[in-house]
Amino acid sequence: MAKQNVSEQFVDILVRAGVKRMYGVVGDSLNPVVDAIRRNSAIDWIQVRHEETAAFAAGAEAQITGSLAACAGSCGPGNLHLINGLYDAHRSMAPVLALASHIPSSEIGLGYFQETHPELLFQECSHYNEMISNPQQMPRLLQTAIQHAIGRGGVSVVAMPGDIASQPAPEKSIEHALVTSRPTVRPGDAEIEKLCRMVDEAKRVTLFCGSGTAGGHAEVMEFAERVKSPVGHALRGKEWIQYDNPYDVGMSGLLGYGAAYEATHECDLLILLGTDFPYNAFLPDDVKIVQVDVRPEHLGRRSKLDLAVWGDVRETLRCLTPRVKVKTDRKFLDRMLKKHADALEGVVKAYTRKVEKHIPIHPEYVASVLDEIADDDAVFTVDTGMCNVWAARYLSPNGKRRVIGSFSHGSMANALPQAIGAQFTDRNRQVVSMSGDGGFTMLMGDFLTLVQYDLPVKVVLFNNSSLGMVELEMLVAGLPSFGTDNKNPDFAAIARAAGAYGVRVEKPKQLESALKDAFKHKGPALVDVVTDPNALSIPPKISAEMVTGFALSASKMVLDGGVGRMVQMARSNLRNVPRP
Repeated sequence: MAKQNVSEQFVDILVRAGVKRMYGVVGDSLNPVVDAIRRNSAIDWIQVRHEETAAFAAGAEAQITGSLAACAGSCGPGNLHLINGLYDAHRSMAPVLALASHIPSSEIGLGYFQETHPELLFQECSHYNEMISNPQQMPRLLQTAIQHAIGRGGVSVVAMPGDIASQPAPEKSIEHALVTSRPTVRPGDAEIEKLCRMVDEAKRVTLFCGSGTAGGHAEVMEFAERVKSPVGHALRGKEWIQYDNPYDVGMSGLLGYGAAYEATHECDLLILLGTDFPYNAFLPDDVKIVQVDVRPEHLGRRSKLDLAVWGDVRETLRCLTPRVKVKTDRKFLDRMLKKHADALEGVVKAYTRKVEKHIPIHPEYVASVLDEIADDDAVFTVDTGMCNVWAARYLSPNGKRRVIGSFSHGSMANALPQAIGAQFTDRNRQVVSMSGDGGFTMLMGDFLTLVQYDLPVKVVLFNNSSLGMVELEMLVAGLPSFGTDNKNPDFAAIARAAGAYGVRVEKPKQLESALKDAFKHKGPALVDVVTDPNALSIPPKISAEMVTGFALSASKMVLDGGVGRMVQMARSNLRNVPRP
């Protein structure tokens, strides 16, 4: 049997860790690793057109599967392109292993062609970032990198010079069992008892939930019922907590709606569950606050805490719920449910009147139709900007759908590459990229990746020929919009020229049939919807609070608009409110 080289050993360890594919662009110092993948039937090489796409795709795959995903870039400029997608994966706690291929080891530090220093460049967007400078470091260094990515949730970067990749692997290398899943973390009894006392002493408790509630829906609902608590959420918590939720009071933050802001400010005790919600201007400073998070470094960095609890949300609530006293007073909960329903009723018709006659098409209408006809288990990837608004307001979670975006990093151009990673996990699952024209054109070259692999991703392009969110930011700051207009082509024609299904929609009456036809198509498809660039709902008066960063409750009005099917849930929840 032929002796393994370092590249072959590297690939074998990835396979042992459960990696099914590696995304990247081949070349130069990366060639030995890609050749090792070519000869290994247990892993696939996914050729993309831009390494940024590779990192975004790997991050999305990791978020869908919960398992390690991988990407790679060749030396210098190749691996530099990974950095934006790696920042997004790291801030999303997606376990990703990135291979930053390097120049020949004998030339490092001498200003060689394409020389960079990946061990410095990726330091801020990784838990682990080291270079293999000797074959004897394999496989221990790679195993350590994998365990950092999985165990801590985020990115590990391994830099490897091309000449090292081609050298023989050490004959007696140390291999140990790999960590491929994370344990649950239970708080200590002392913290549980403190939290129990605080809950029992409070008359009005509000829960505010983030992505850390994933897998804990039942536990949150049980606790909310026991203490009669309204339940609000951040954007990343929407898909995990809003569905089947009789205590729902909406979302807080810049894209917020409903009564979440009021519920978090009018309570005695606010419990932050698995959220690193960054907008502290939306958090109260005059109520008691408890934060529960599996990442101890998140505790207390957004607001002053009265109690910090280190633990998984689900395990914490399993320990806490049986110990707290049952509350019988529903007055606060019912008042918040009523406020929530009233707030939604007030805006629900804002963009539904005469929509069949409005040209250009209201983007809100596009999102509402998309929500109605998409599969119950669809995966939506959402571009940063106004597409975030439409997803937050109109996509209805149900426990099976997924919504992935650059919600923590806030990068443009994330939706299409994330859709690639999501679709590779299951070709039979519907994946819809909600792309803005600005984000789509930034990485448009990787639409060709859909065609090359015949990935059935459906790109719904909200084409308003502008950077809509940037325009809104300028308007709220009292600035004239400048540099935000895009001169766009017929994207549907480009899609057809590339070998995909493409259709352009300019009239509302064409929309539903166009989406249905695209969704029926077995391969990649693009629906270019020409939307209204003026679909920005601005309050009649711009307050000082808004100018200084969308602060406080007045800023919620900035994006007040329709809310789709969420109003139906709010109406249904009102049935639980006792009538006098």
